Amino acid sequence: MVVKILIILVYLGIVGWLGYLGYKQTQSHKDYYVAGRKIHPIVMALSYGATFISTSAIIGFGGLAGTYGMSVMWLTFLCIFVGIAIAFLGFGKQTRRLSEKLESHTFAELIGKRFDSPFLRRFIGVVIIVFMPVYAAAVMIGAAKFLQSSFGIGYHVSLFIFAAVVAAYVLFGGLKAVMFSDAFQGALMFLGMLAMLIWLYVRLGGFTPGNLSLEALISQPDVQEQAASIIKGGFAGWTRMPVGNTPIWYTVVTTVIMGVGIGCLSQPQLAVRFMSVKSDREIEKAVPIGGLFILVMLGGAFTIGAVSNVFFYQDHGMIATLYTGATDNIMPMFITEYMPEWFSSVFMVIIIAAGMSTLSSQFHAIGASAGVDIARGAGEESNRLLRAKLGMLFGIILTIVFSIVLPTIWDAAIGISTSVFFSLCSAAFLPLYVITVHVKKAGKRTALWGMLCGFSVAVLWMLFVNLKQASAVGLCNLLLGKPALFDGMIRYVDAIIPGLIASSVVTTVSYFVNDHRKAI
Repeated sequence: MVVKILIILVYLGIVGWLGYLGYKQTQSHKDYYVAGRKIHPIVMALSYGATFISTSAIIGFGGLAGTYGMSVMWLTFLCIFVGIAIAFLGFGKQTRRLSEKLESHTFAELIGKRFDSPFLRRFIGVVIIVFMPVYAAAVMIGAAKFLQSSFGIGYHVSLFIFAAVVAAYVLFGGLKAVMFSDAFQGALMFLGMLAMLIWLYVRLGGFTPGNLSLEALISQPDVQEQAASIIKGGFAGWTRMPVGNTPIWYTVVTTVIMGVGIGCLSQPQLAVRFMSVKSDREIEKAVPIGGLFILVMLGGAFTIGAVSNVFFYQDHGMIATLYTGATDNIMPMFITEYMPEWFSSVFMVIIIAAGMSTLSSQFHAIGASAGVDIARGAGEESNRLLRAKLGMLFGIILTIVFSIVLPTIWDAAIGISTSVFFSLCSAAFLPLYVITVHVKKAGKRTALWGMLCGFSVAVLWMLFVNLKQASAVGLCNLLLGKPALFDGMIRYVDAIIPGLIASSVVTTVSYFVNDHRKAI
């Protein structure tokens, strides 16, 4: 216990020092919101990756891999190809140029200025302030569960301690402090995950023997009995994709792989990273660093989560979900039980780093929306910064509330709440983001209709069609007397599918009807 406390104190000391450096270098609102547009590409890449990969990825999605197996590994490919290559080269450079030209400091302000629409800017700002805490809760839940497992203290106590630590340093330094800390935390996360992967396969006798043991697990009669419910839902083994057109197949493909793999393109807290560098060259340099980071972090978490079944079965005769009691418990219990004590202490810091790096970026985005997007033009610069900090405080409080409530209604609360925000961002913002940076002729009406349609369809789908989300909210059951509107496989389809299709179709049709003809 003493070793763990000392390691945490050293870590917090370094983060505090980096936060102080960022605070000292924050002299203006441009420094606070976009780090003065002078961030080094390595810092930007590590900050982007550390913001992207949080405790929701390591704990939540690692736990999903423990339940559903290596099928979620497709998300790693999609995040590298879409979340890094396409995001950096297809959106990053254009975002940087346009934000500099329009002197915009947030994702919402960029779009609002591009289409000369205060409504667009404020609507996006409200979505960020209201819904980003749902995603932030996923991150905070993962960190709190790991602290609970490591120290043997209550979940609520762990939650409030972690929230207080994050709040203490995120309220002051602005984006420079956030990105400096992110870069340090990202490096810690990368090295820790790499070391854990090496340790894992050394324990299993090598890469091939370890994966063969995982593949053979599903053939054991007692394992088939333990996994009967998920086998009925389409589960085919921890090294295989689920059976097509089954509930688990739709969950893995539409919610986990597509929901996050595509949803990452339109994340406001990621897009603002592109505004923090001075030229396209910095963005190009950051691509290989970001790709390698995602490969190790996501690929590592998914591998460890899936292979944990071998360890739990060999020692306890039970698969991971059954032994740990819940999907979100798999990674914390595996690390606590099987890792050497010293490494468990180090990895605890890595989990804290993953949570703090993402939460600081999320709360910074919430604060920026409050200070810049919602009440633009009201008062002096100091007043806008005050509103930003009050917005952050509101986001922190709302996140704590969600972190208390969501685990009581969802077994896999981390993965589901993450997908809610990612799917909502994709449906509302992705076609809008495309026309913002790539289609010069697109007008305000096209932007508004596409965004509102995608947002509305996604929200309605979550409230009335998707079984897990609709049954948790309870509105469908209250109004119609049933947990979800439809029966059959459609109730397992994630909101990103209908929402993104609707917004894409409406945006395209509106462009050709309202903008393309005028241009001709």
